[in-house]
Amino acid sequence: MTEDTRSPSVSRPFSDRSFGRLADALGPLLGLVVVIAFFALADYWQGNQKFFTVHNLHTRSVEAAATGVAALGMTAVIISGGIDLSAGTALALSATVLAYCLRENYPPAVAVLAGLGTGCLAGFVNGALISLLRVVPFIVTLGTMSVYLGVAKFVADETTIHLLREQAPRWLSGSGLMNTRPRPEWLADGWIPHLLPNFASGVWLALALAVLLSLVLKRTVFGRYIFAIGSNEATARLCGINVPLMKIAIYTLSGLFVGIGGLYQFSRTSVGTPTSGIGLELRIIAAVVLGGTSLKGGRGLVLGTLAGAAMITAIESGCDQLGLPNLTRDIVIGAIIVAAAALDQWRQRE
Repeated sequence: MTEDTRSPSVSRPFSDRSFGRLADALGPLLGLVVVIAFFALADYWQGNQKFFTVHNLHTRSVEAAATGVAALGMTAVIISGGIDLSAGTALALSATVLAYCLRENYPPAVAVLAGLGTGCLAGFVNGALISLLRVVPFIVTLGTMSVYLGVAKFVADETTIHLLREQAPRWLSGSGLMNTRPRPEWLADGWIPHLLPNFASGVWLALALAVLLSLVLKRTVFGRYIFAIGSNEATARLCGINVPLMKIAIYTLSGLFVGIGGLYQFSRTSVGTPTSGIGLELRIIAAVVLGGTSLKGGRGLVLGTLAGAAMITAIESGCDQLGLPNLTRDIVIGAIIVAAAALDQWRQRE
């Protein structure tokens, strides 16, 4: 699931390359295991025994999936050497548009397409501005972050969009896509449900999307171009890659995942809140960084992103179960992010 296109002129032993890929794959998973083990032991020592339970696993898996879906698109952006600070507000905008369409009694399918289309449009705008204006992604997406927040407030008339019970279809509300205790029937009738853990359908969808993105990044020309641009944009341009068009495509793809994240957010809350995405971009980027994707571009791991999202959720859950204040959780997550970035810098010098 990882592909390293850096420094093609430098010859390294095959065993070194294989070890590097193995470290990329196992590092985030090992970090996740360490975090879970630490909080499980701490919770057991306090006598709560609520952290390492099936109920907590079902609940937190939904939260991790909601973060992980949006982080999948961010993974492609960061591999290409970019960044998207507008992901949080664009996600909230997508959820707000979805809620608005349902409140206005549009068919659910149309409302879902409108929400997904809003995410794609936001990503397209980001990519087009970055390519046409030739301004660094940090500045462009910092500006569009505020723009999308304002548009979401306009759509919702600066309030939260509430729906009647019958206006939100069951499969889209909290009792459907993000239900932490779904009925097995959503998988299939008969013996199939008994062979799979009874996670929310949104969790399975996130895993399926992760597999699909991983195949795109590793097995398609489009995926190889993403790595090439992130490794060395000038060289990619000399090799005939249409870099501006590729950036538009990459950010649009990321916008699609952001739109799906908006769908997840609406499914969890059943309302459209324009301000719900403020600060969410930091959580999304953190999941990607903790997953081992290099902020310099050219290297990334989809499996690592999922592990990073799960790690953030595990830290939040552990702090909650131990009764620690939110500031402790924020400090721990921030410290781990700094450590992950420092480790990436150290690896770049090797």
